[in-house]
This record gives sequence, structure tokens and C-alpha cells, in this order.
Amino acid sequence: MIRRLFLSLACLFATSPAYAYWEYGHQSVATIARLNVRPDTRAAIDRILRHQGLLETPTCPARTIEEASVWADCIKPLGERFSYAYSWHYQNVDVCKPFDLKGPCKDGNCVSAQITRNLKLLKDRDVPMRERVMALAFLVHFVGDLHMPLHAGDRGDLGGNWVRADYGIYHPDRFNLHSIWDGPLAERAISTPPSILRVYTPAERAPVQAGTVVDWSRDSWEVSREYVYAPALGGDGCGPRPAGRVRLDDATVARLIPIAQGQVRKGGLRLARLLDEALG
Repeated sequence: MIRRLFLSLACLFATSPAYAYWEYGHQSVATIARLNVRPDTRAAIDRILRHQGLLETPTCPARTIEEASVWADCIKPLGERFSYAYSWHYQNVDVCKPFDLKGPCKDGNCVSAQITRNLKLLKDRDVPMRERVMALAFLVHFVGDLHMPLHAGDRGDLGGNWVRADYGIYHPDRFNLHSIWDGPLAERAISTPPSILRVYTPAERAPVQAGTVVDWSRDSWEVSREYVYAPALGGDGCGPRPAGRVRLDDATVARLIPIAQGQVRKGGLRLARLLDEALG
């Protein structure tokens, strides 16, 4: 049993970080949104995605909102065709300086600006259907990206990719702060009961859905500083950079589970609000 467990973990950790959080995390955000939009919005989503063949990406289908949620990552290997969108997945706002999107979002090349842009395209019934399908896929994905804290705030370290880290007793050479939040931490958080993949009451939704995309950006940026960097750096998210590996021990991981759950839940409910605004 122990050998099988370690073999399974090895297979999991051997995959690209993009396909750990991004499949389970993005699809979970999409599922929460699907369960919490109005029925007319859900029907409109299905109608638009019936045209997903217009994207001409057969290796990256978007037949459901869950498939659409990972489309923007799936197309990355398609080369120059979609290379313009690479910087749209994140915004590296320094967690040790006052919050400011002007630099990271110059010329609209950041995740929050692209959420706003694709929301406008999705709302506009005069936009060609191919562009609306793409806008829907981008919007679903980018709202998920914004709620992965290390896509919203960093310390000049590529969103924690330069901070080598151990996850409990596991310390593969390829592990870093970003890959831990992408993969094993996100998967454990989403799969920890009670399930966050459910219908929420209006009273539960209202405080989460309030605010603007800028407000949500600041929220995720604060989570990055207080709950990603601070636990990894001995309590001070702006303390000295570690010379070696940092370790998230079992007690720290347990404290981070509800934080990671909250980010997925917020992403799903906020996406539901935007979809209702665009398609309801």
C-alpha cells in the first residue's frame, strides 16, 4: 500500500504544475459558477459553448464551462497563434509595496484588465460568435487565475517560482511555493469536506460577490502576502528572502486549507456574478 501511495504521488508531482491546480482548481471555480448562476445565464453559456468549434482548437475543446475553464492553459503549446495572451494570466504586484496595478497592468497586459475586457466582449451581442466564445473561455479562466494568490501578488520572484519549498515531508527538487499552491495544497483544499462545490444562499453570496475586479485583485494580493509568503518566511511576508528551501509543515498546511478553499469559493461566486451580468 505504501509503495502504491508513493507511486501515485510521484505520478502526480511529475506532471506540470499547470495541470495540477489548473485542471482541478479552474474546473472547481467553473463548477461553483455554473451551480450559482441564474438558469437563463446557464442556458446562455450552453448556447455559446455549442459554437466552440469556431475556436478551431480541436486538441483544446470547450464544450462545457469546466472544459472552457482550462482552455486558456491548454492552448499555450499551440505556439505563436496565442502567444499574445501569455501575460494575461497574472499580475505581479509587489506584496511589500503599496497596492498599485498601474505598472503590472501596463497596456492592459494583466489578468484583471483582461477580465474586464473579456467581460465587455461577452456582453456585446454584436461581437462575432467566435469572439464571444473565446471571451467566455478567457473570462472563466482568468477569474480563476486572479484567485490563485501567486498570480495576484509576488516579491519579484515570478509568483513564488523562485522560492524552493517542501510540502510537509515531500521535497522534490522541482517544488517551489508556486507549484505547492498550484498543486497539492489546492487539491487537498478542494477535496477537504464539507464540499465547496455547491449552491450558495443569497446571504452567502452577497458579501463575496460585492466589489470590483480591482477590489478582488487587492483581496488576492493581500492573501498572497499574509497567507502565502508570511507562513513560508517565518511570519513576515516581507522578511529576508530565504537562502535555501522553506518548509510548509503539516500544521501550517492545515491552517492554509481554509484559505485555499476560500479562494476557490470566491473565484466561483464572483465568476457567477460576472456571467449573470454578461448573459442573464
